[in-house]
Amino acid sequence: MKFTRTMFASSAATALLLAGCNGADAPATNTAHAADVAGPEVVDDSVSSEYQPLRIVRVAGNLSNPWAVAFLPDGRYLVTERGGRLLIIDNGSATEVSGVPEVAAQRQGGLLDVSLHPDFESNSFVYLTYSKGSGDTTTALSRGRLDGTQLTDVELLFEQDRVSEPGRHYGSRLAWMNDGTLLMSIGDRGADPPRAQDVGDHAGTLLRLTDDGGVPDDNPLLDHDGALPEIYSYGHRNIQGLVYDADTGRIWATEHGPRGGDELNLIRPGANYGWPVAGKGRDYRTEEPYGETRSRDGMVDPVYEFLPTLAPSGLALVTSDRYSRWQGNLLAGGLRAERIRRVVIENETVVHEEELIHGLIGRIRDVRESPDGYIYVVTDESDGGLYRLEPRD
Repeated sequence: MKFTRTMFASSAATALLLAGCNGADAPATNTAHAADVAGPEVVDDSVSSEYQPLRIVRVAGNLSNPWAVAFLPDGRYLVTERGGRLLIIDNGSATEVSGVPEVAAQRQGGLLDVSLHPDFESNSFVYLTYSKGSGDTTTALSRGRLDGTQLTDVELLFEQDRVSEPGRHYGSRLAWMNDGTLLMSIGDRGADPPRAQDVGDHAGTLLRLTDDGGVPDDNPLLDHDGALPEIYSYGHRNIQGLVYDADTGRIWATEHGPRGGDELNLIRPGANYGWPVAGKGRDYRTEEPYGETRSRDGMVDPVYEFLPTLAPSGLALVTSDRYSRWQGNLLAGGLRAERIRRVVIENETVVHEEELIHGLIGRIRDVRESPDGYIYVVTDESDGGLYRLEPRD
């Protein structure tokens, strides 16, 4: 099937457990009503950077641990809250969308990423990732049609193959490729990191799926004995920043290390990214090097190691003319770090980086470039918000 890309397709790390997870949110009931979300409002009009002065506009506040944002064609926003609510944000008010799948909202789990189908204007499909289960849990993917303030025709498209102790390392970022296939990350689930080296296990992987949750016929491990066919790459700890560069075909991902060792990776089909055998982080308790080695033949090293700790979540590629001096740069959000790192890349090598909005709005959970060219940020707080970074003359 041939897909067309529209400008409305959303681009596609859990907080480190010891770096301050906000705790469990009880699942919310779905009731379609509008509520004030305290926006929009300029919260800082004089943010400096090397090339682009900024102002920070809060588009919506009073959100309960929001996790991701997607942009509707009419200018409204879809925002997930980890506790289980999907909200439509419209001019300072929030309306809850009914029909959202039940989620297991424990610790780092709950309702996570949201993305629109590339042909959303014709099919109205909204994709959601979430933690699923009543005891042990999995990372799951569902889709439904957005009809007013409800999801209809909701169907489970994918669920990882093994349940795990709830609460940690769900991964869950989504990104669409040019051919209409969907990338989805799944974390190592925390308790048993060596699962990430087992290609017969979805934990610690990046998946590539068809738009209905099936397996593309050119996935890289289809002929690998014992491998699960959805796997596109493996050996990941917990990818929570993911973006596809439609011009070059490159896939960029940011993922959590243990203490230190947060990574920027350039994803290659079928490649092993080393976790937990090879890595650059340290054990939480002993501060000894984690894993057997920092690098190993046959395993892909990160393009860049973020130091100090970033606790990465949310990743955007700047293509907009609104930030002309930043075009081609990556913007990597940080939870514990409460900042964005602007990363300059030449020939697949990081040559420069800059720290942005450090400590100004809180824990950065999502960073996205919108169809109208603005950069949006979601903060993971009990009173979190949706913010827009606007260029300032």
